[in-house]
Amino acid sequence: MLTVIKGGRVIDPGNLDDILDVVIEDGNIVEIKQDALAGNESKETKIIDASGKIVAPGLIDMHVHLRDPGYEYKETIETGSRAAAFGGFTAVCCMPNTNPVNDCRQVTEYILKKAVKADIVRVYPIAAISEGLKGDNLCEYGELKDAGAIALSDDGNPVMNSQLMRRALEYSSGFNLPVISHCEDFDLVSDGAMNEGAVATKMGLSGIPNAAESIMVLRDIALCELTGVPVHIAHVSTKESVRAIRDAKKRGVPVTAETAPHYFSLTDASIKDYNTNSKMNPPLRTEQDIEAICQGLVDGTIDVIATDHAPHSLIEKAVEFDRAANGIIGLETAVPLGLKLVESGIIDITDLIEKMSKNPARILGLKIGLEIGKTADITIIDPEISYCIDANRFQSLSRNTPFDGWDVKGRAVLTMVGGNVVYQDN
Repeated sequence: MLTVIKGGRVIDPGNLDDILDVVIEDGNIVEIKQDALAGNESKETKIIDASGKIVAPGLIDMHVHLRDPGYEYKETIETGSRAAAFGGFTAVCCMPNTNPVNDCRQVTEYILKKAVKADIVRVYPIAAISEGLKGDNLCEYGELKDAGAIALSDDGNPVMNSQLMRRALEYSSGFNLPVISHCEDFDLVSDGAMNEGAVATKMGLSGIPNAAESIMVLRDIALCELTGVPVHIAHVSTKESVRAIRDAKKRGVPVTAETAPHYFSLTDASIKDYNTNSKMNPPLRTEQDIEAICQGLVDGTIDVIATDHAPHSLIEKAVEFDRAANGIIGLETAVPLGLKLVESGIIDITDLIEKMSKNPARILGLKIGLEIGKTADITIIDPEISYCIDANRFQSLSRNTPFDGWDVKGRAVLTMVGGNVVYQDN
């Protein structure tokens, strides 16, 4: 049986941008052309009408927290996968700060087995850089690679020891495991609860300076330059970090970077009512930082938009602001927030797809795209549909989002993994 995605604007950055039909058979793309049904009249065919919609390579979120194992009351691999499909993602990469930490073969294999059982989207485990995320001893990278890990990170904790970080880069390169750095200086963060500035002062909360992030970005760029091994900087939030990464790229340093939708959508002013759903790490910054993030997206300094999807229950969020857990969910709001950048003219739709699909795949070594012979991992986006974000409709187990009630335009309306439709908007 053939599946034909008909009449959509097919965008594969650097490859295609036209009104075309995509023909899928046995989970693979077999044709991409106009009027693909001609000559296939004799075959049983399922038609997916994509008129007025965008047909893109499957979106990849290279930074999510699925909380499984250990914190299944916040999220499970199944519910996180459903949230990903609902948001238009065909693949997610899950961070290792679980309980137990994903620092050994057994945990990596556990995650993959549960992902296979859920059978929704592709789940790629990111293993820990150091044992227990403690920053003392490196993990066994060969074992983790063999078990199915796709990258390494101590996300949630920085690797404070520069020598250990250097050795991690050198050791990981032998296994082709990208290193994703959580850039944070614990000493500068101290007991900070939000961005250091006027808003924090008025609210009586301890602040976190931009330098807490940018100092570690500069260190990891230096280590990247020293070793010649690529490093990926996670969740960039400050203008100083953007400037450092831009300068490094100009020198030919193999550094890449990501930001998250909340860092180009919200400032620390959104916390004035002590809304813990706006508490995250790194914290929300200022308008100047948003401007720098947007410019970084425009000029290619920032390669990727990832969600840093971080589910928490009311147990962690319905408390005093400085005691609340950091993080928000993001899988189901990333596409409409990204489309706001397009609507504002900051980037175009091709740029958005590149930063949410092609670039994550390139950094992680995944072979995806809208090309004949490739696996049919496809996201269909309706850029015109207007609606109000309703967290009660989310598939995630958690509801910790500051975007509930926002009026937005555009969302994923179909998610296909390996030729199978795993989500379709009704």
